[in-house]
Amino acid sequence: MAKKTLREGDKAPDFRLKSDTGAEVSLADYRGKRVVLFFYPKANTPG
Repeated sequence: MAKKTLREGDKAPDFRLKSDTGAEVSLADYRGKRVVLFFYPKANTPG
């Protein structure tokens, strides 16, 4: 799968992952709602 670089203003691609409770969540589950995605660097690093 080719790696795509997102730029400011791009729509986030749909993805699925497990929540902290173990439930599977998809970005599509929130379609039409405001969502904030926050990505952080590796734990214990500045950023």
